[in-house]
Amino acid sequence: MTPKLRLENKVAVVTGAGRGIGRAEALLLAANGAKVVVNDLGGAPTGGGGDRSFADNVVSEIIAAGGVAVAETSSIASMQGGQAVIDAALDNFGRLDILINNAGILRPSKVQDLSEEDWDIVHDVNLKGYFATIRAAARIFIEQRTGGVIVNTSSASGLGHYGMSAYSAAKEGVIGLTRSVARDLGQFGVRCNAVRPSSSITNMKLPLLQQLMAESVELGMSGIWNRTTKSVIPSRPEHAAALAVWLCTDATAHVSGREFYVQGGEIGLFPEVEVMRSTFNPEGWDLDSLDDPGVAAHLVGDIKNRCVRAP
Repeated sequence: MTPKLRLENKVAVVTGAGRGIGRAEALLLAANGAKVVVNDLGGAPTGGGGDRSFADNVVSEIIAAGGVAVAETSSIASMQGGQAVIDAALDNFGRLDILINNAGILRPSKVQDLSEEDWDIVHDVNLKGYFATIRAAARIFIEQRTGGVIVNTSSASGLGHYGMSAYSAAKEGVIGLTRSVARDLGQFGVRCNAVRPSSSITNMKLPLLQQLMAESVELGMSGIWNRTTKSVIPSRPEHAAALAVWLCTDATAHVSGREFYVQGGEIGLFPEVEVMRSTFNPEGWDLDSLDDPGVAAHLVGDIKNRCVRAP
């Protein structure tokens, strides 16, 4: 039986495609008929360095399987680099249909120890880098008048984990960026969604990160995301890739501005932002009215501090 090519003749750019989730996305896009720009600087998980063999190896895998791909090794941490990645699609294939942002670096540190340099480089790649590629792609999508798809990779760590201030802020920024881009570009037939994979799927197994995770357990902190997957299947890059690529197909042509998660064998949709509870005072609020026992009980009476050990 001939495999169904869900993305035949589409042109896709995948950033951070040399390994992990990005690699799996590039391979799956190509297997479904897309021509792929495999972008990867080949740097260390913490940033710095460069090795084009990561991108070249993925391209070789795609070509060996009968697909079409080219390697691109610009850093998306600059606007010029983001533009270069998108230009590679035009230069090699003449158009652009899909952008999957997956590139990212990690510099774990508790906020009191976090340097300005580390904060800046994490945001340059993990947030500004997404803006750089999205802006360049948006201009092409609008000019082509044939729509387009953007999928951004956030992370479960973006929910706000111990020792992850820079990374969490950037990855949560990706969610806000996704919602705004969906609204900016919807009139042009462009949709934009985000995938938030379990942190266990990523390739960033840094000793310091493992140390911080162990430290948070020792301090008795509960998880930010109180979600226990129903599946015993270990989380793998292919799981996140399948969800991201599915969001590029016609099956989800009506979906934009939404946030999905994947953890092991479970996938899901996060709710749109909504007010959990509220109360109204026609005269407005001051400290005395906020101290009213009924108001306090309604707003925060059942909240437990999950950032310290439970008594």
